[in-house]
Amino acid sequence: MKNILTIALSLLLSLGVQARDIDIKCLAGDICHVRVSSDNKTKYVLLPVEESAKEAEVEVIVNNNRVRTLWIRLALSHIDYYVPFALEDFQGSEVLLQIHVPSVPITLSNRGWVGSDLCVNNIRLSDSLDFSSETSERPAYHHTPEYGWMNDPNGMFYKDGEWHLYYQWGPYGLVWNNMTWGHSVSKDLVHWEHRHAAIEADALGAVFSGSCVVDHNNSCGFGKDAVIAMYTMDGAVQSQNLAYSLDGGNTFTKYEKNPVLTAGIPDFRDPNMFWNEETGRWNLVLACGQQMQFYSSPDLKEWKEEGKFGKLYGAHGGVWECPDLFCLPTPDGKGKKWVLLCNINPGGIMGGSATQYFIGDFDGHQFIPDDPDRYTGGRALWMDYGKDHYATVSFSDAPDGRRTVIAWMSNWEYADKVPAIDYRSSNSIARDVFLYKGADGLLYMGSRPAPEYDKAGLDKTFAVNGSAQWVLSNSEKEAVVITYDAKAMTLSVDRTESGDVSFKHTFPAVTTAPLHKKLTSLRIFVDLNSVEVFGNNGEVVLTNLVFPSAPLSNIKTMKYEK
Repeated sequence: MKNILTIALSLLLSLGVQARDIDIKCLAGDICHVRVSSDNKTKYVLLPVEESAKEAEVEVIVNNNRVRTLWIRLALSHIDYYVPFALEDFQGSEVLLQIHVPSVPITLSNRGWVGSDLCVNNIRLSDSLDFSSETSERPAYHHTPEYGWMNDPNGMFYKDGEWHLYYQWGPYGLVWNNMTWGHSVSKDLVHWEHRHAAIEADALGAVFSGSCVVDHNNSCGFGKDAVIAMYTMDGAVQSQNLAYSLDGGNTFTKYEKNPVLTAGIPDFRDPNMFWNEETGRWNLVLACGQQMQFYSSPDLKEWKEEGKFGKLYGAHGGVWECPDLFCLPTPDGKGKKWVLLCNINPGGIMGGSATQYFIGDFDGHQFIPDDPDRYTGGRALWMDYGKDHYATVSFSDAPDGRRTVIAWMSNWEYADKVPAIDYRSSNSIARDVFLYKGADGLLYMGSRPAPEYDKAGLDKTFAVNGSAQWVLSNSEKEAVVITYDAKAMTLSVDRTESGDVSFKHTFPAVTTAPLHKKLTSLRIFVDLNSVEVFGNNGEVVLTNLVFPSAPLSNIKTMKYEK
């Protein structure tokens, strides 16, 4: 692997850096001013980052008004990479970046921190960005951010032939911070186009997770077919806020009467709203500590609390997050059931983050689980038995009545430590969820790869007849071993020898899923840094990250004997 400093400098050269002067003044104490006169060509200020440095406070000041506050680990002793600050929102205005590094004084004599000129002497301007260079490998068919940090998928919807995926994005480094809604669009769920950030922080706080709907009947009053976003603003308290888009989800205007929903509890977030045909009203489910709360509304602005769920049910090893609630047809096609998704961290079945689910009925007021004993005493049903499938939520308005979901493909146990250069994190492939009946006669939820992947030919499929192993390997003797034990009725994935596993002691793991039916088929999706295993086309799923030094391009099948 290339030396990280070499990568950073070669990236800088590829970004179209211009040798324009930047007015940089270091003031007494620990304050530095970077003044830029924005024009039509100058699009970015490039700031050098050192991952291990303390976070510096960067205030963006335009016309003597503070318009944004960023937190960036500016370089002190060496440069790991550069992050771009976009000037496009301030064309024609002078932008002042007021940089404050707490407890690290700037001296007037050297214009640097702790005797170093490294940061102030390496701030640059750029006319363009290009992340297609050899510095950054990308998965072939998994969504990633263009650069920076990513976690939860947010606000996903389908409209006019396009899948819109928003996500928790930290543009100014490879660790969590500066949360905003990034935005990508796809026509086939394989190829993704990056677009401008959709919803950014303001005086009320950072922009956390939420959902989007298409308001077909203009119930909210912003316009027919307007895209309405509801998101958590994380500031002094967590509150729910609205924004609307009249151009199909590309740009949003924040509702002038935000917030629309508040509560006196610290964990009050991740709103997921949907139109309920049965009640003729909007419903909303919110994560509140270790339970879910339900609300109803005629117009998405005024909300009435309806009920709560979760105090006595499911896993409670961590905070409940990122809910979703939707209907699925029963396997016989004669009825339907409601499914409540509940993401939890920590406390997942394989440690750390995971998605549990509940099957039952919802009348617009209360969620009543079927077979409550399945969820009591800490028991839970799990959507995925790998280590790396979290914050699962669905697209609204998916075509053909489908319920299509995407998850963040990581785990909070080590999300900020996995190997990364230009970006950190990816999403799972999209999956269509369904109900099936197990051998015990009970209902379970499965998640099969979206049909778009069938056309792309991305997977390997195997018929299964008895216990077997599949070994994915490369020329470096790194391997992932998938094992079906027909007697124990389990499917497992062993990544302990999969490549780089050194960054966290919980990463080299063997994940194991119970089977509710005999295994007859296996589908395996292998990409740059991931292995996704689907038994019986999604009745059981295991998703795991891997970091091999060469592609796991060899697959060998063998009989499994204990």
